[in-house]
Amino acid sequence: MKNDTSQHDIALLHAKIEELESTVHTLRQSLGDSESTVHALRQSLSESESTIQSLVEKLNLARRKRFGASSETMPPQDLEFNEAENHADTDDITEEAESNRKKPPQQDKGSPSSESRRGRPKLPKDLPREHVVVDVPDPDKVCTCCQSALCKMGESTSEKLVYLPAKLYVEVTQRPKYVCRQCDKQGEKNTVVMASPLPSIIPKSFATPSLLAQIITNKYYYALPLYRQESLFGQSGIKLSRKTMSQWILKCAEKLEPLIVLLKETLLAQEVLFADETTLTVLNDERKKSYIWLYGCGHDRGGDAQSPGIVLFDYQDGSRGHHCPASYLSNYGGYLHVDGYEAYEKTEAKLVGCWAHARRKFIEAEQSQPEGKQGKGSKIQWAITWFQKLYRIEKEIKDKSEAERYQERQSKTRPLLKAFKAWLDKSVTQVPPKSELGAAIHYCLNQWEKLRRVVDDGRLSLDNNRAERSVRPFTVGRNNWLFSNTHNGARASAVLYSLIETAKANDCEPYDYLEYVLRALPKLKCGDDHRHLLPWNMPQTE
Repeated sequence: MKNDTSQHDIALLHAKIEELESTVHTLRQSLGDSESTVHALRQSLSESESTIQSLVEKLNLARRKRFGASSETMPPQDLEFNEAENHADTDDITEEAESNRKKPPQQDKGSPSSESRRGRPKLPKDLPREHVVVDVPDPDKVCTCCQSALCKMGESTSEKLVYLPAKLYVEVTQRPKYVCRQCDKQGEKNTVVMASPLPSIIPKSFATPSLLAQIITNKYYYALPLYRQESLFGQSGIKLSRKTMSQWILKCAEKLEPLIVLLKETLLAQEVLFADETTLTVLNDERKKSYIWLYGCGHDRGGDAQSPGIVLFDYQDGSRGHHCPASYLSNYGGYLHVDGYEAYEKTEAKLVGCWAHARRKFIEAEQSQPEGKQGKGSKIQWAITWFQKLYRIEKEIKDKSEAERYQERQSKTRPLLKAFKAWLDKSVTQVPPKSELGAAIHYCLNQWEKLRRVVDDGRLSLDNNRAERSVRPFTVGRNNWLFSNTHNGARASAVLYSLIETAKANDCEPYDYLEYVLRALPKLKCGDDHRHLLPWNMPQTE
């Protein structure tokens, strides 16, 4: 009996153990599910925190762009380099800089620079002078004490600038007619002899090269829309509608096309180019945005660069596709300075990245940080200090020859790029990719092959600012006249902007150059060479 009871108890215990093991297994599964849920929640929380940080940074950056200064000027380079490289001297440097900042600049009172800052600028000596004498009345030229006549001891002079509106006059062309009176008396058929009319850029129009050059210059150089020019001519009693001026502009652009062809041939023969693109609205196009492309060559720095200054705008029916630069730069295999737009990847050119774009992203990352979190020692500050080193080297070699610039970049810039690449590879795993700093790091890594190419040739520039400066007059004008009505108008604008910016790049006054070209073009025959009308071949005048 005892054995039966014992076996029964043992069976109950085994059943209880199995039940407990089942419960433990269920609890372990529940614990595993809970841990998985916690992990998912933590991951979701991390993503939410990253998204919140990204949104906060974007908000701070938007506020900075709207209400803050737009300059990207960095702090003084020497101080920043000392702070980054000589940590032991940081406090002394900071105190010295602070004391120097509080002290007023010492300036010799008699120095010319001090005088020019205090007084107004002097008027040019070559301007004509009209003398106005303001004398005291004759009765007052007597001494009030002894009634003796006063003697002139000198005079006080001052200069003021007078402005006269533009001078307009009518040019009357007279062509005398001649006939044979003898044949007329004999009843013979008589022929009237008269000189041929002078060649004109727009036949049967009262527009002269000077008037056309002024209208074009006002619109495309001074960003003065045609409706404002219509008002200005109206003040002088001239009824000149914007429609008429618009037709003149279209006809002039058509006649100037051969020069654009020559400029493009010269452009594509250069070994170093720059490119950029911007938007343009065309009213009769269903697309909301059209694009105009800029290509150029030439350097605005020192050294021994000999390439001519050329700036060409290309409008291709509003497209921003990769076929635009690929078609325009067909078979071009030289260097091409560009931003990060991927359409240029389809060209055969050797693309050179823009370090100014890369630097701007790190500056925006710094601006996106909350107040008080932009301290020294951060990754952003390290990157900005590194950019200062890079640009300091470029400043030192700015006026050197191409060969010297190449050697300096090999010895100084290349090791600097190697250190920056190592920092990028390390930081990309430590920074949230959605943050402004993460975006800056990923941009540099994605563009690295193009960015590092600057060390390959001494003729290359560190950035594409040359293109951005060249496209700025177009964007300024666009803010005034807002849009083009038709594709033909957009093409005409591209032609005229090209000639004006190319003239500026070759130190030619845009009005003088356009007046010279519009006067000379009608004299040429079909097939004549137009190369003497290019800006660098323009005759020098007083």
